[in-house]
Amino acid sequence: MILVDTNVLLDLVTDDPVWADWSIRQLDAAALKGPLAINGVVYAELSVRFERIEALDALLDDSGIRLEKIPRAALFLAGKVFRRYRAAGGLRNGVLPDFFIGAHAAVAGLPLLTRDVQRYRTYFPSLGLLAPRT
Repeated sequence: MILVDTNVLLDLVTDDPVWADWSIRQLDAAALKGPLAINGVVYAELSVRFERIEALDALLDDSGIRLEKIPRAALFLAGKVFRRYRAAGGLRNGVLPDFFIGAHAAVAGLPLLTRDVQRYRTYFPSLGLLAPRT
């Protein structure tokens, strides 16, 4: 299974002129390796672009992307990573969505398909990232 980050799916939904082609190629390649999944955080972030839940669910069903629960250990890890982030001078008051997504992938041992790698590499250095070369 491969966890898909919000930005990759938003590239498709918005037909992003810079990233849509890359995201489509990466999703196709990832789907050949195994099932694709998102978690509730990605679902919530993606829902902003949809007026109706049925439209979002149809996109996910048509794409073969399933919704997975975030393991409790990942929720705990996200809080610990957030504390480290704040100690390093991070400015956000709430736990960042990326910490939930990264912790989910790390705890479940899943590769993460994303194009936004900096925070994941910093706070989850052993995470397998499927990302653009930087």
